[in-house]
Amino acid sequence: MHTFTQDAPTKKESTPKPISKGDKTRQGGHDVEMTQHDLRQKIALFRYGLISDLAQMPQGAVGLYKRLQERAERTYDIPGSRRTHVAAETLRGWLRDYRRGGFDALFPKARTDIGRARNLPQVVVDLLCETKEEHPDLSTPLAIKYVREHFPERVPEDLKLPTSTVHRLLARRGLTSKGRRAESKDRRHFQHENAGDLWMCDVMHGPRVLADGRRRKAYLIAFIDDATRLVPYAEFKLSEGIAAFLPVFEKAIRKRGIPKRLYVDNGSAFRSHQLRVACAQLGIVLIHAKPYSPQGKGKIERWFRTVRLQLLPMLTPDDTASLEGLNRRLFAWVEGEYHLTPHRGIDRETPSDRWARLAGGVRSAPDDVASFFRIEKRRKVAKDRTITLDGVLFEVDAALIGQTIILRYDASRAPNKRTLEVVFEGQIKEHVKPLDAFSNCFVKRASAVASMEVDPDAPQDIPEGLAMRDLDKDTSEVF
Repeated sequence: MHTFTQDAPTKKESTPKPISKGDKTRQGGHDVEMTQHDLRQKIALFRYGLISDLAQMPQGAVGLYKRLQERAERTYDIPGSRRTHVAAETLRGWLRDYRRGGFDALFPKARTDIGRARNLPQVVVDLLCETKEEHPDLSTPLAIKYVREHFPERVPEDLKLPTSTVHRLLARRGLTSKGRRAESKDRRHFQHENAGDLWMCDVMHGPRVLADGRRRKAYLIAFIDDATRLVPYAEFKLSEGIAAFLPVFEKAIRKRGIPKRLYVDNGSAFRSHQLRVACAQLGIVLIHAKPYSPQGKGKIERWFRTVRLQLLPMLTPDDTASLEGLNRRLFAWVEGEYHLTPHRGIDRETPSDRWARLAGGVRSAPDDVASFFRIEKRRKVAKDRTITLDGVLFEVDAALIGQTIILRYDASRAPNKRTLEVVFEGQIKEHVKPLDAFSNCFVKRASAVASMEVDPDAPQDIPEGLAMRDLDKDTSEVF
């Protein structure tokens, strides 16, 4: 490994082939497998070699940009890339990342689209996978021919479907003989016996809807019961964070009871403290899938595929004109079509009928179920005894000025309609509503440790100012 410094040679050597997982390199006369981590580390070391001496310079130092430009004009053997030049702005970005996060910040971010064909529409990908699952004996060319003949309205004639691209797609999904042989883990088809034994949950990127005067992406948060394939609840949200997830989980429990287990992936919302606490209080076993192992959530992934194939193509402009309209369309499809359609995975029984037959042991939701799904956030009280949450000011007791408090609230309510539960040192201090700044004009200020009192001499009505007609009168009559 060569470390490049300011005086590094500029000789250009042969352009390397991009290295991927499984490529080999020579070490000590032997072929050694280069893992993806090794490649990422090699790239990080290359980046560090280019900016290591620049990182010692103070920020804003004179001559920094000139030195970046000089290095941008050189040629390099870049690990994992056929490119030979690095732009000055790219070098500046690496330098900024290193100053903020050290060496680890120079590691390239893992691709989020691994396993997906970037050049193929998602609906075509779903059709190819569905076809291969139903007809595993079809070769890749025959699978392509099948989807073109049976789904001409969804697969445009001018869409290129290279055999190599489709084959890689199917292999990554484990739908080819080679892909199945490459899967070394012992995976078994499983299905729980009773309704409520296990729920799976995941998030799907949905269509764009009109919200706040602009088009925004909607996220479908959905639960599916493992034993019956029934969807306890699903809803489109404008976010996939914990504040959007918890209200959907609460509605699912209100509608279909409390599951024994919840199976989720490793997203930030599913790893949140609030979800762990809610599951512990309700007696739900929270199970996280192993990283980079989507096969364990096959049932919810198949349901998302059904949504993309059956629901999304039928949406009209009116359905995506608002989030409420999109959810109305979703609810009607789930209850009116999906739940009433025989399902191959449960012996051609409908999810609705199977749930009715196996849901006898599901626990009902308690009356105070909303208290288990409150969001918690920390805030420091300002000198004017206010805190800000989602752009809304709230006023707390003066005794908490300068203190860090915990706020608990219902995320399903609008920010300006919330009532916050204030917790300090483990005790609930008070419940506060949004600040009424106008009323504070007539409140008598008290000491920092006393409660606020209303001045009895303060005017009860809004004071009136001078009218324009009063300007024509004698000032002695006015004052």
